[in-house]
Amino acid sequence: MMTELKVVEQKPQVTAVMDTQCPFCSVQCKMRVEEERSAAGRFSYKVTAIPNAASEGRLCVKGMNAHQHTLHRERLVHPLIRREGKLVQATWEEALDLVSSRFQALQAEHGTDSVALYGGGSLTNETSYLLGKFARVGLRTRYIDYNGRFCMSAAASAGSKTFGIDRGLTNQLKEIERSECLILAGTNIAECQPTLMPYFTKAKENGATLIVIDPRMTGTAELADIHLQVKPGMDAALVNGMLKVIFDEGLIDRGFIRSRTKGFAELEQHVRALNLADIAESTGVPEALIRLAALAFGEAKTGMVFTARGVEQHADGHLAVRNFLNMVLATGKIGREGCGYGAVTGQANGQGGREHGQKADQLPGYRLIENEHDRAYVASVWGIRPEELPGKGVSAYEMMEMVHREEIKALLVMGSNPIVSNPNATLVEEGLTKLDFTVVADMFLSETALLADVVLPISAYLENTGTMTNLEGRVLLREAGRSAPGEARHDWQVLCELASRLGRGDYFAFENSEQIFNELRLASKGGLADYYGITYDRLRKEEGIYWPCPSLDHPGTKRLFEKSFAHEDGLAAFQTVTSDSPAEKADHEYPLLMTNGRQLSHYLTGVQTHRSPTLEARNVENHLEIHPHTARKYRIEDFSLVAVQSKRGVVILRCKVTDSIREDTVFIPMHWGGVQNVNRATSPQLDPFCKMPDFKTSAVSIRPYSEYLQEQRHK
Repeated sequence: MMTELKVVEQKPQVTAVMDTQCPFCSVQCKMRVEEERSAAGRFSYKVTAIPNAASEGRLCVKGMNAHQHTLHRERLVHPLIRREGKLVQATWEEALDLVSSRFQALQAEHGTDSVALYGGGSLTNETSYLLGKFARVGLRTRYIDYNGRFCMSAAASAGSKTFGIDRGLTNQLKEIERSECLILAGTNIAECQPTLMPYFTKAKENGATLIVIDPRMTGTAELADIHLQVKPGMDAALVNGMLKVIFDEGLIDRGFIRSRTKGFAELEQHVRALNLADIAESTGVPEALIRLAALAFGEAKTGMVFTARGVEQHADGHLAVRNFLNMVLATGKIGREGCGYGAVTGQANGQGGREHGQKADQLPGYRLIENEHDRAYVASVWGIRPEELPGKGVSAYEMMEMVHREEIKALLVMGSNPIVSNPNATLVEEGLTKLDFTVVADMFLSETALLADVVLPISAYLENTGTMTNLEGRVLLREAGRSAPGEARHDWQVLCELASRLGRGDYFAFENSEQIFNELRLASKGGLADYYGITYDRLRKEEGIYWPCPSLDHPGTKRLFEKSFAHEDGLAAFQTVTSDSPAEKADHEYPLLMTNGRQLSHYLTGVQTHRSPTLEARNVENHLEIHPHTARKYRIEDFSLVAVQSKRGVVILRCKVTDSIREDTVFIPMHWGGVQNVNRATSPQLDPFCKMPDFKTSAVSIRPYSEYLQEQRHK
């Protein structure tokens, strides 16, 4: 008689449950990552969305796979020091001693400003704050800026000049569905912040008109009721056309203008003198479409305007945003339900990262480093004399120019990859090779880290507790769910340990991120970005709190400007904006305009997402989008290799022929380095107001790669 054997199926054992936030875009979607171990000892991961007020329980493909880069075999787990030309493993003691001694030696020889810091928009509020403090107190250098300069600076400066304060959204995301007209200008939310798209589809279901302004027919534009396919760099002129229609049709809110604004008479005089037909010709948008969009926004009782990098990354980005704000103010669509303005932040902590000291001109709480009162207050919090604080530095790209001129001798890069993210990338790479000493703190060997003298391994989002501020201005607490691998340390810990070696340890005696946040709260108290009433305990109980929040019993400010604006007189300011052409114009030698942007599956320079097998499989290489008529004109075939050349350099990549783009424009994503790096060809012209580079309008030529290669061989 045979005995029946029963096979008992062993279920995977859950070994860790981590409630966290996506490390990528500014929505900061909540999620749970469950680690499971099979009977054979293999690990797998289950990711589910957790509802929060911003994402409402949604996750995009990047969030679903974010854990993959955190667990990647290429994670840095030991410090590296360059010896005999190669990066080799070292101890933390060796690495930190080397960094501190080299910084001190260079500062002794060349002055304190010979060392500079370059931060990132994905760092926590605590690290952003500490990096600014470390620059000014630890190293006593004026030179600090960060990659958020390339993200939000135009919108931030425009909001500050217009409203007196800069916060991503002036009201809550949930008000979108109660708005009658929505303008999305230069933002492809469907790919960049896809978990926000249901807000706009709900608004459309409720009868709202969706207007999208973009040179490309993007996934966002496909949902639009009106798509204005503007020529790159002509956004300000397009808004002037819409304003003219609004003025001519009597759709302005004179009561609001009279009681709550200033400078309207000058704007009205300028706009009424414009010719709509001329604007249509210069922008490439038919006059009838301009009129249709203007009437839709002007006649709506409620409306919101959103801008992003397509409008902002220009040499006139500040003024272009101000013109959109002119339209918001002229129609009185601000400070009430379903009305407002939103700068759609790109990076995970692009909002919080610029509020507390990473920008060259700012101190915590949006205080200004050149303001005597602001300097005195922050100095009192830090326990130093106001005169000990250095002055204002320069913007991120200007810092790279100083590096190239060898005026800066050493650089500490934390959570950024400037070789790929800066315009005129070849010049930036050349400059970094000239540095006497370079330190990079990162999770991976990025293109920038590969050039460093010291590389310090840093913890990832699953491992580092801290706060982030999403695009609404809502502060959220992200708690660690696992330990960092190997010898990787938190970025704030590295700063504290370096400060100690520099003889400034008493100013950086923090044992955890909450202690840093509590000092940040005090440093921001009374500032425009006032976090004083926000605590870790409150964030755990209330999920998220909007700033400004000046006291522990304050609920947070969900909607700004209900009664007054943040200028001393309480009034918002109009700004007359001329209809100028792009800073760099196409010509016979460079007949096309190149613009850049994002793809759904990747993030920034791709340091993290290229190490996610799932995300990398979706887009394994960069590409160029070109219109069929333009491709035919330049003998370009679909999927062929092409050379795209500007005055700065050449990009080599495959092309995608599509009728979703203007004939005078080509588009290249921004997530690749090397010869596929679009920023090799990008214009470094800077906006005079905010120092934003002109990423979106670079004059280029295009030809088959075979022709380019043949030419190079004959040189």
